Amino acid sequence: MEKVGGNKRFAVLLCADDSEYVRKMYGGYFGVFVRMLAEEGETWEVYKVACGEFPEEDELGLYDGFVITGSCSDAHGNDTWVRDLLAFLKKLDSMNKKILGICFGHQILGRALGGKVTRSPTGWDLGVRTITLSSSLPFALSSLDLPSRLSIIECHRDEIRELPAKAEVIAWSDKTGIEMFRYGDHIMGIQGHPEYTKDILLHLIDRLIQRDYIVDAFAVQARERAALWDPDKEAWKRLCVTFLKGRL
Repeated sequence: MEKVGGNKRFAVLLCADDSEYVRKMYGGYFGVFVRMLAEEGETWEVYKVACGEFPEEDELGLYDGFVITGSCSDAHGNDTWVRDLLAFLKKLDSMNKKILGICFGHQILGRALGGKVTRSPTGWDLGVRTITLSSSLPFALSSLDLPSRLSIIECHRDEIRELPAKAEVIAWSDKTGIEMFRYGDHIMGIQGHPEYTKDILLHLIDRLIQRDYIVDAFAVQARERAALWDPDKEAWKRLCVTFLKGRL
């Protein structure tokens, strides 16, 4: 388990293998999240949950929050580690622990809470997309005075299709109906990637071509769309930090 030291304690639940590029440039996806979320005086740890590595149950009370990363796996799948993660998230929910889910993390949270995740009927979303924030954002987030529309990097072909009754959709786009949701004051999911930089996106497009997930023509379109807009990274950072370390 990798660790960056301090007082308040957070854990990144890593659901993907680091690519060589991201490892070299950012110290892996853990480094990408630490760069966006960590502040002085905090301890950040990473657990490779896709390899079956989870925090000890008797230590869960020591954590102030958890972040679930993206993944190449399906949140609607039934791999052993996915089932273990679902059980773990239900445990964290019962403890009212702060949980921020990103992309796959957003989807697996939705499933753990009783929602439904499937392949998107409109296929891949890959590039920079503008999403609309709800006017009924929780006070802590609405007090950030964010614009009603924010751009974010997207890289997914699955989505949450249904949420449990207690969950609230707090952002959407013309492509995806549930871009963000909240559940109580302790759980929030974001379908896009607030932590990604454009170079990570372009690297992922290349990887998706190499693995035959997408065709060249679609990749060209995704690169062109990515060149047109920049993601609102600072706004997303403020939003994520405020949620994870404050109260909604």
